[in-house]
Amino acid sequence: MTKHDVFRFLEEPREMPGKVPLQLRTAGDWNELYGNFEQRTAAHQADRCLDCGNPYCEAKCPVHNYIPNWLKLVQEGRILEAAALCHETNPLPEMCGRVCPQDRLCEGACTLDDGFGAVTIGAIEKYIVDTAFARGWRPDLSRVQPTGHRVAVVGAGPAGLACADRLVRAGIAATVFDRYEQIGGLMQFGIPSFKLDKAVIAKRREVLEGMGVQFRLGVEIGKDVAMDALLADHDAVFLGTGAYRYTDGGLPGQDLPGVLPALPFLVQNGRIVTGGDTWGRPIAGWEDTLKLPELRGRHVVVLGGGDTGMDCVRSAVRLGAASVTCAYRRDEANMPGSAREVANAREEGVRFLFNRQPLEIEAGDDGTTAGVRVVQTRLGEPDANGRRSAVPVEGGESRIEADVVIIAFGFSPTLPEWLVEHGIESHPNGRIRVGGERRLPYQTAHPKLFAGGDAVRGADLVVTAVQEGRDAAASIARMLRRVTGEPRSALDAA
Repeated sequence: MTKHDVFRFLEEPREMPGKVPLQLRTAGDWNELYGNFEQRTAAHQADRCLDCGNPYCEAKCPVHNYIPNWLKLVQEGRILEAAALCHETNPLPEMCGRVCPQDRLCEGACTLDDGFGAVTIGAIEKYIVDTAFARGWRPDLSRVQPTGHRVAVVGAGPAGLACADRLVRAGIAATVFDRYEQIGGLMQFGIPSFKLDKAVIAKRREVLEGMGVQFRLGVEIGKDVAMDALLADHDAVFLGTGAYRYTDGGLPGQDLPGVLPALPFLVQNGRIVTGGDTWGRPIAGWEDTLKLPELRGRHVVVLGGGDTGMDCVRSAVRLGAASVTCAYRRDEANMPGSAREVANAREEGVRFLFNRQPLEIEAGDDGTTAGVRVVQTRLGEPDANGRRSAVPVEGGESRIEADVVIIAFGFSPTLPEWLVEHGIESHPNGRIRVGGERRLPYQTAHPKLFAGGDAVRGADLVVTAVQEGRDAAASIARMLRRVTGEPRSALDAA
């Protein structure tokens, strides 16, 4: 066993894996930006952990990963044990290691982040799972006893996949339905390849199928399969239908040619980059927006400062835009996007204009997009959500040249009609109502229907969707245990 040096952080600085060179990124390279650690580097970086008695990193992680524990296993070279421990809390650790905003979560809470550089938790999590899979490791389900229960999972995004993982670990047969021909939801179609290589998602599908999860892809509930049939054939149904309705800012000129909502832009571009621009079905209501305008040599403006906005600006760079500008109505400190993603975007040549609120998208003489009129803002009093509002500054109007404008103001769920017919309730913004008096966590008004992820909380992080899918599976197991009177031990694995 390697001896832990508690002062390793003094002699071993924080280090990230190598990055794709800048000249390749700006020339259109879509490979994952960050490489992988070698074993020695991973062990040294893991050894920087102080093993705090009260680990703030775990507390800040939405799935409460056993971070110091698996860092110690890496430091000792026990990678397969580390992979098993990662999966105890997180059904999709290799995804979260790549796409989580660690600077806002675990690494942001690391004790060493105050001057010494946080432990590179995300990169090590990615290293653990990639290495374990390459060595042939797979989740051990040898002690799982089948219960005879069957559950349908609607949506193959992170919430649905996490739910299915936990169900089969509890001996409950899980069938995942999705209207697209690939699993992953927005991890497959919305998150660019330079953040998440699609081979990673394919590997996870292989692992899940090896665990017994069945996939029925290219199947749309309510159209190809009736909800009544789904309920009749299964003991419960989990709804992980995501959030695809974009927030309409009501900007004059937003219907001009060259103006796109962010998600259709990312989805269709993701299909083209991976060589399959005819995958799946168009997103309902977006059929006319999926033909992308040419970005090469053009001026692109992205409105919005979240992680989706960062995906858009960095994609535009790779598509050869002459200039890429991100306009955000608050200051950089209040920007919701990951600081690491902002830094990468800056490195790739993106210009940021903070405290700029869009007023209108302007047309040129030919009727196409020519610019965005914005007004400078200052931070005012906190709004209903506790965030300081953006107050326009009188006389602060200006114009940004733009041939293409991408609107990234956020996304919300929409309650499908086939759920309304079964008494499912929603909040005014379309989020499915779950829980409450005499209901289990994540249980809807229909006792056999459970929901989680973006469909319940609104557009959020992959890791929060994973957490809700995981925990909803535990509620489903409890419900089935109550109905059948099975002993608790039969479903404790959920």
